[in-house]
Amino acid sequence: MVKEIAIWLYLFYFKLQFGFFKLFPLRKDKVTFVVSFGDNSVFLYEEVKKMQPDSSIVFLAKKNAIPKLNPYKSDAKLITFDNSIISIARSAYHLATAKVVLVDNYFGFLSAIKFKNEAECIQLWHAAGAIKTFGLKDESITYRSRQARKRFLNVYKNFHKVVVGSDTMANIFKEAFQLSSSNFLRTGVPRTDLFFDEKQIRGIKEKLYRENNALKGKKVILYAPTYRDHLLNQFKLPLDLDLMYRELGDDHVLLIRSHPVLAHKMDIESRYPGFVYDYSSRWDVNEILLITDILISDYSSIPYEFSLLNRPMIFYPYDLEEYCKSRGLWDNYENLVPGPIVFDSYELIKVIKEKGYDMNKVQQFSAKWNQYHSGHSSRLLAEYILDAERERNVNAGGS
Repeated sequence: MVKEIAIWLYLFYFKLQFGFFKLFPLRKDKVTFVVSFGDNSVFLYEEVKKMQPDSSIVFLAKKNAIPKLNPYKSDAKLITFDNSIISIARSAYHLATAKVVLVDNYFGFLSAIKFKNEAECIQLWHAAGAIKTFGLKDESITYRSRQARKRFLNVYKNFHKVVVGSDTMANIFKEAFQLSSSNFLRTGVPRTDLFFDEKQIRGIKEKLYRENNALKGKKVILYAPTYRDHLLNQFKLPLDLDLMYRELGDDHVLLIRSHPVLAHKMDIESRYPGFVYDYSSRWDVNEILLITDILISDYSSIPYEFSLLNRPMIFYPYDLEEYCKSRGLWDNYENLVPGPIVFDSYELIKVIKEKGYDMNKVQQFSAKWNQYHSGHSSRLLAEYILDAERERNVNAGGS
């Protein structure tokens, strides 16, 4: 009850501020990003600036996204997006006066506002595919209040367009957000452009090898599991590192990519020198994928982009039954993943040693989920934003 009151007060104040600033004219050259992750926003920002250098860009960024956006603050306005009174007022102004608003996650404030007819809100999302359910299909929604479910729907109604990399993902969004076919932009996800840029790939790999020479000359295994809320206070890595060190340490290195919140709970590099490295808060995950030979994951969206590299994957859903009940999956797990499924470290090591992968499955998986990814997603989306902006200007001028 207390939480619902706090949410109501926050949304009421946001609505008041937005309603006031809605009286101000829209800036025809203004694009406002609301950012919780950053990578898609950065790729799109660079393309918009390339095509229209005088565009006015505003980043309303969650605290964890600030470091990724700091390099652009000389050419764009960077504002911390939090629940403080000043932040809400500044954010409401930049949202109410932008022709285009781009969001990359679920943001509750969208349930309390209504954009002008000439403005457009585009959902960039933060994943190119989905194993676990979300939105209205999330299993946990059954435990939420009627007011909360109503808020969710009001947020989704403000997604005028959603960027997708495949028709498969569009169909998932239709169910998760109750959207229609006309709500989708089939441009592909901006950050996937990295996997087609050979020059950038070479530069990133050189920097990674220069920083850690141990990554060169051995097979790189990346373990990148989904973040689980309940592990925050009782984190335990579900891998037998002693066994993996003995069996794989001579010709492999293991990179761990857990949630940054959990990184401080791990003290593994000193125990397994030259074999285990914690990359939880170092480098962007897609940059690490460029040097990864074998990916180990579970319910994460990382495999969708990794499949563009046509390299093997192993799936380690050690808590599958429990996870299905608490979150839910879009299909039977074995139908969702393009690699062998293991449930303990012995099986994991066996697959790695015997190279028990079916690369045909990886290629089929990539073709299905990366349908619109060809290295031009940022440009196509920037063209849409700028062309749509000009079209709205013409229509507004003639009315």
